[in-house]
Amino acid sequence: MWIVYRLLTWWNGQTLGTQLWTRRHGTRVGEDEQGNIYYQTPGGKRRWVIYDGESEASRVPADWHGWLRFTYDDPPTRTPLPRRPWQRDHLPNLTGTPGAYRPAGSILRADPVVRRDYDAWRPE
Repeated sequence: MWIVYRLLTWWNGQTLGTQLWTRRHGTRVGEDEQGNIYYQTPGGKRRWVIYDGESEASRVPADWHGWLRFTYDDPPTRTPLPRRPWQRDHLPNLTGTPGAYRPAGSILRADPVVRRDYDAWRPE
């Protein structure tokens, strides 16, 4: 059954075709803190990522994203981006999960805010 998953389900990691392409043409460039592995062709013309787990593009940190999109020539393993004191650690997109942002007043919050400055209109 695992061979069917490798052939047909790209969202569970790399497919068999991607694995063969990576083995034949890929040069490993580095790995991020989430376990994603980054590759490029020997000439540097193509760059790609093999996700560790679910294939979710928001799991790629900003410095690696810039390298994948040819914004930076050198990968973050060679020349890391300067870290500012106000920057937070990278988080993937949490929409639809319990960790999603819920602003004050949202009905999905565990502790919804009760508004006392508003009276709903009631028809007479």
